[in-house]
Amino acid sequence: MSYLDDLADKLAQDVLDAQDKLGEDRLYIEIGGVIAAASTTLEEAFLTACRVRLAERRARDYLVDRVRKADPPPAGDDRTA
Repeated sequence: MSYLDDLADKLAQDVLDAQDKLGEDRLYIEIGGVIAAASTTLEEAFLTACRVRLAERRARDYLVDRVRKADPPPAGDDRTA
């Protein structure tokens, strides 16, 4: 990864962590706008990093859900999914 990509990815990680903590699911869009005022190159890399991280998160959640449904708890186990 280039310096630009590393910088954008680290910022994306920090923004998505803050977004989760604040409960604001579009915070990364706002931050992208702030970045765009100074560097469209960094904005593009940042938004790409955010989208990739969000897509990976959704895919992982989907996978976990599918595996959970395919592998129910053993008989007599009263744990809920």
